[in-house]
Amino acid sequence: MPFDPIVFRQQFADGNVFAYPTEAVYGLGCDPKNEKAMDHILSLKQRPAEKGVILIAANIEQIAPFVDLSALSDDAKKQMQAHWPGPYTYLVPKTKHTPSWVSGESDLVAVRVTQHALVCKMCLSVDSPLISTSANHAGKPPAKSIEEVQQYFGQAAVIIDGNLGSQSKPSTIINALTLETLR
Repeated sequence: MPFDPIVFRQQFADGNVFAYPTEAVYGLGCDPKNEKAMDHILSLKQRPAEKGVILIAANIEQIAPFVDLSALSDDAKKQMQAHWPGPYTYLVPKTKHTPSWVSGESDLVAVRVTQHALVCKMCLSVDSPLISTSANHAGKPPAKSIEEVQQYFGQAAVIIDGNLGSQSKPSTIINALTLETLR
């Protein structure tokens, strides 16, 4: 379906799971505060809950409740500002407001401020970050088209139609405490 902010807000509030284009691949997402929707994503992906997922946002204000930026060095904060918005995911210490189904078994939460116009519109329409995890079964290649999303999940997710960004691979992942690049 084409993106409609009014319809999206209602489906988001209803706990739907979405498949949507990101910078490089299709992602699966939902309201990060909705445990039932997150359980549905993990079931669809056949992915263990302890791994955690990414929060993708239109701006840093949307992820602020979930991350402890005060735990980061000035260098880390500067690097994040230089990389965002963009295809860089940072592992940042979580706050008490971060649901365990988002961070998994880690004390860190993965966050990204996106440059993808459609994803920004989605986040802004609900004033919230979205869960973002690649649209695939665990261990399989991520979906790069609506057809591939449908092959993996059938009608189990609401598919938001749009174009992938210009990246050829998933986002770079950096530990914000050590500034080590992990992927």
